Parts: sequence; structure tokens; C-alpha cells
Amino acid sequence: QVQLVESGGGSLQAAGSLRLSCAGFGYSSSITYMCWFRHALGNEREAVATIYTGGSDTYYGDSVKGRFTISKDNIKNTLYLQMNSLKPEDTAMYYCAADYRFPKSSIQRLSPGSYYYWGQGTQVTVSS
Repeated sequence: QVQLVESGGGSLQAAGSLRLSCAGFGYSSSITYMCWFRHALGNEREAVATIYTGGSDTYYGDSVKGRFTISKDNIKNTLYLQMNSLKPEDTAMYYCAADYRFPKSSIQRLSPGSYYYWGQGTQVTVSS
């Protein structure tokens, strides 16, 4: 049973930086894709960044390109999201998700329904 535990969220002012972590427990080499989603009040869950665990293939949502970086440490079984130049509109609950199914189309990689394992989320609040 894979468990994902996010950490690193917090409250900060705009233009600041945060690094989110997602520790995997019971982690299996069968995990193929991992993704950071976010969910802001009144909005739908949005894919922020996704990574293919078998390589370095990444994808970023348009709103975070150039500001956020997704990475993974396979030895530590940890996924990261480095967030720079944060804006108030980045305020949301951030979730880590993982899945074992392969392959995924570009649309599937961004779809919450394509991920089986989810963490409990970590809140990020950015003030102006």
C-alpha cells in the first residue's frame, strides 16, 4: 500500500519561495507518474506539475511555468515542488498524487482521475 505524505506548506508574502515535499511510503518501483495538483476554494483541482518516474520528462501548467520546478529523489522516495516568485493566486491546498498505469496520454497526465494514490495535502497561502 503506497502512502504519500506532503509537507512544506505555509503562509508567506508574494514573491517568496517554498519547497513542498511528498514522502512516499510502501513505495513501489511500479509507480510511473507523479503529479502535484492544487485546489483553491471555488476552483477545480488543477494539475501544477507532473513527472515521469522512469526518466526526467516533466510538464508544467501554464500558470506556473518558469516559476515552479518538479523533481524527485528516487533514493529518498520523495517528490519535490520548488515554488519561486509566488503570487496570491497560487494560494491553494497542494496535493501529491501517484499512479502505476502506463502509458498516459498528455491529457491523462494532467487529469486527477488518472491518479490512484493521493496525499492529504499541504496548504500554501500567499498574501499580497
